[in-house]
Amino acid sequence: MSLSDEARERLADIVTLQPTKNKELQDRWGMESGSDVHQYLESELSDYYYRDDDSLIRATAEGVDLVDVEPSVPPEEEGGIPERIRVPELHAQVLDVLAGPEERSESVVSVLGKLRETFDIDPDVEDVRDALGSLRRKNVVEVEYRTVPTFRLAAERSSFDVETIEN
Repeated sequence: MSLSDEARERLADIVTLQPTKNKELQDRWGMESGSDVHQYLESELSDYYYRDDDSLIRATAEGVDLVDVEPSVPPEEEGGIPERIRVPELHAQVLDVLAGPEERSESVVSVLGKLRETFDIDPDVEDVRDALGSLRRKNVVEVEYRTVPTFRLAAERSSFDVETIEN
């Protein structure tokens, strides 16, 4: 199956963002709904992606080989702390302000406040929540459930490299 330039670029997004969800791809691709993402994946990339046991979207080995990008989380790192992750700028900023592994975990609203103070930005609370979820799927953030879900780094900042990708 020959891929169009658009399909190849979108496959590269999957490789870069994996493990990912429909919503993350919907935002990246400017689509109206997660259903649109699913339809696109099935019609254009069905041979090059799969859903893991947690229903997260990942590229197949063949899909990774087709594009000239390295996976965000290398396959051999699944389940552990990766040596390197590739994330959008907001995700990198979240990592900069998030409580460390030995500190008390913090709420999405607390992280939002730190982002405003540290970077003079005002992201939507849902964007911060999505960033934390994505970082959790990459195993660099952990969640602790108290009255509300709270987050902290799963490892020291120095134990992994963060590469920022364009949105």
